[in-house]
Amino acid sequence: MRKIHALLFLVIMLASCAGGYSFTGASISADTKTFSVEQFLNRAKIVQPMLASEITNQLIKKINTGTNLRSINEDADLNFKGTITGYSVSPVSIQGNDKAAKNRLTITVKVSFINKKDKKMNFEQSFTRYKDYDSSLSLNEVEETLMKQINEELVEDIFNKALVNW
Repeated sequence: MRKIHALLFLVIMLASCAGGYSFTGASISADTKTFSVEQFLNRAKIVQPMLASEITNQLIKKINTGTNLRSINEDADLNFKGTITGYSVSPVSIQGNDKAAKNRLTITVKVSFINKKDKKMNFEQSFTRYKDYDSSLSLNEVEETLMKQINEELVEDIFNKALVNW
């Protein structure tokens, strides 16, 4: 009898969640069916040629795998638009000889999100993530790996802000 009550409680709780539920944590209204992601623009002072397309593609992939939404090119229920505003390397840990022990790669993106079904969810916000690396390595040696890690974190931040309403 307890199992039946627990199961019934679980069913009622899931059915009563506003907008729906997914195992990724996305909470999207039932009438929201489509999304679009415009190609991110790269307006950083230092331009990494592949960065804009990689972050755009990762965001599309995250939404495709984390929701039941369908990707379309225009007039979608949810619209993402982004600009890379920062891409920089700076020293973060100085040794006694005024030499950096660690350097930091920082990427900043400004995202505009439009939710046509729920305008109070709209936002325009900058997201920044970074990774430190040993200064004995050149940026060329670590850039691809660090950029991939930072992009994953940025995409997760954008996805959570737009689609996870906990």
